[in-house]
This record gives sequence, C-alpha cells and structure tokens, in this order.
Amino acid sequence: MSKSLNNYIAIDEEPNDMFGKIMSISDELMWRWFELLSFIPEKEIEVLKKQMEEGANPRDIKFLLAEELVDRFHSDGQGSKCKEAFLQRFQKGQIPEDISSLTVEIDGDSIPLPNLLKNSEMVSSTSEAMRLIKQGGVKIDSVKVEDPKLEIQKSSEALYQVGKRKFLQIKII
Repeated sequence: MSKSLNNYIAIDEEPNDMFGKIMSISDELMWRWFELLSFIPEKEIEVLKKQMEEGANPRDIKFLLAEELVDRFHSDGQGSKCKEAFLQRFQKGQIPEDISSLTVEIDGDSIPLPNLLKNSEMVSSTSEAMRLIKQGGVKIDSVKVEDPKLEIQKSSEALYQVGKRKFLQIKII
C-alpha cells in the first residue's frame, strides 16, 4: 500500500469502502496482503493458493481477506454485511440502502453536471467528472449520462452515481 500512489486503505475507512477497495486489489497482491495483514496461518494460506491454482475463483478467496480485515478494524460481523452489500451492488446491480443526502444551493437556474459533482465532492475536479461522464461512469437516477455539458436545473432532486461505489442523493435549491 502506498499513500503517494493512492492505493492504500486507511484503517478508519467506512466498512463498505474498505471492503470494496480490498476486493479491487490484484490477485497477485492478495497473497502479500494475506501474509502481512491476515491472522490466517501460513499453512491455510498455502491451501488457498493451491485451491486457486486448481481453479478456485480468486474473488472467493479475496472475500475471506476482505471479511477478516473489515471485522478486525470495525466489528465482528461487519465483514459479512459488507460482503452481502458488495454482492447486491456488483452482481445484482442493486443500489445500496444507506445513501447519503445533500442539498446544494446554486446561483442561477442551473449548474453544469461536472461542477455539481465536484461541489458535492463526488469527484476531485471538474475535469475528472468530464472524463468519467465521457467514459460512461456517471448515472443520474440509474440512467447513464452521456453529455458532459449537461445542465442540472434548480429545484431538482435525483440519485447521482459516480463509478460503482459512489452514490449521493442531491437536491438543488
């Protein structure tokens, strides 16, 4: 993990964010994390490696690591809840239940979508927002946005999604 390379996971991350980030590490790196972070004995890790070589899905093995680490840094049972939420979101395409809400006050009658995403801290910059929109990584009320110049009207409210994990209910006033 490296903070300078922006591929670290803070121990105080939200449980679902921590779980998702662990699931996104490479299959090769997973073994190093098992060695350094897991309390699973080395012999059991070797058995897991052998299972993967024989065709076991690396995702299923990564679930073990993610559940263990979330439980350790949050509370017992939290890892399995995160696993279920992860499966619901990524395999079944469901929207999470615990979505935050935000009210954004604007001057004028509308705001460009990239500015709204930046102002609501869903992205770090408007250029990142534009890039994500062009790549199909932004949805409003589950509909993919294709126009990076889209204007969001005052007095509207919608569910915004950036990537697979960021959701925010935004009301414009």
